[in-house]
Amino acid sequence: MAEKIIDLDKTLFDVTAQYPETIDILFGLGFMGVKNPGMRESHGRQMTLRTGCGHLGLDLAAVKAALEAKGFTVKS
Repeated sequence: MAEKIIDLDKTLFDVTAQYPETIDILFGLGFMGVKNPGMRESHGRQMTLRTGCGHLGLDLAAVKAALEAKGFTVKS
């Protein structure tokens, strides 16, 4: 099985397009707009996971840990 790598500096659109299962994970972490296809298509093409955490007041380390707990390797 190929390693699933997420780069924190990739856009939300790219991450969710490559790994659709991250939509539910990120939603559960507080990225509320990620379930809305229109938001993913517009804002998601410009916002990275790193900047999204900053804008939403989310702990980047907690987001990284949650993704790693789901089997992803997270690049920072």
